[in-house]
Amino acid sequence: MDNTTAFYYDELCMWHSTGESVLFLPVGGWLQPLASGGHPESPESKRRFKSLLDVSGLSSQLSMRSAPAASDTDLLRVHTLDYIEKFKRLSLSSGGEIGPEALFSQGGFEIAALSAGLAMRAVADVFTGEVNNAYALSRPPGHHALPDQGMGFCLLSNIAIAIEAAKANHGLGRVAVLDWDVHHGNGTQSIFYDREDVLTISLHQENCFPPGSGAVEEQGKGDGLGYNLNVPLPPGSGHETYLYAMEQIVLPALEAYRPEMIIVASGLDANAVDPLARQLLHAGTFRELSQMLIDLSKELCDGKVVAVHEGGYAESAVPFCGLAIVESLSKIRTDVVDPFEEIFIAQQPTERVIEYQKAIVKEIAAQLSL
Repeated sequence: MDNTTAFYYDELCMWHSTGESVLFLPVGGWLQPLASGGHPESPESKRRFKSLLDVSGLSSQLSMRSAPAASDTDLLRVHTLDYIEKFKRLSLSSGGEIGPEALFSQGGFEIAALSAGLAMRAVADVFTGEVNNAYALSRPPGHHALPDQGMGFCLLSNIAIAIEAAKANHGLGRVAVLDWDVHHGNGTQSIFYDREDVLTISLHQENCFPPGSGAVEEQGKGDGLGYNLNVPLPPGSGHETYLYAMEQIVLPALEAYRPEMIIVASGLDANAVDPLARQLLHAGTFRELSQMLIDLSKELCDGKVVAVHEGGYAESAVPFCGLAIVESLSKIRTDVVDPFEEIFIAQQPTERVIEYQKAIVKEIAAQLSL
């Protein structure tokens, strides 16, 4: 058994193309093209994350791995046949839009299946004990994808596909998904909404994306009632509020549920300079969130934690946030010093605002009966 942290990456995932946009809107009308291509879901933040692992020396101390693409059998455990067939047809031609804000180019299906395959392999390797824990740098992301359509840059539900494959192939039982992407994990929520064998928790900026999604009242239905927890935080929430939400809501929910493994939908777009959100986190926040989760996981599930990459669009900040998570997973601290962290710490909310935000967290915890 390789008792290490594994990192799953494939350069082909960086070749996924979302076309020309200004932020998330297609070029045209009053929107003139940008020199950079303009779409936030570019490969650069992810590639720079991987590059920082390399130049810091951390990559050489991890088990660096790739994986085969997810098969049709794997995908059809989550997605409808009509959706997969349509996706394939478009991919064979010139690409297209497979749902709201879900663009891809020719060959996009194969890359998306590979992205899901990285998540699948990471979950399988950790659950079976081949490695201690793992980070999968999946791209395109997956937590907005619905069974019958893509959404919000997400084409296939990577984490859901990985969970269903581990259940089918390795007997995975109760699993918890913690989504700290700044946007609501609506796709993952919808897939497991009526099930008790998957606990879904989403920490997100309230009413950011998708609009109107991710309210506290969305707590599951049928057998899944009480197994879907949303923690919508106000814009401007910073380090202290996120840690408080983790302490007051996330950790108690995980402790009560006692999963066999924990999967993190690791969006890094709650960073202070992300173009698609307005939260104020820094690399140190992600380090502390990760450590809190890892510490509890040792009691609950023998430390079986997998982080699967989701959003994060600030090319400057994402590499440092990602490195902090992988350092926490691997228990290896590199010599890297985040040059932005001191600046971001200075921009944290005032004590008055923090107290207001903590009151909101307390209200949410009460509504969730935690």
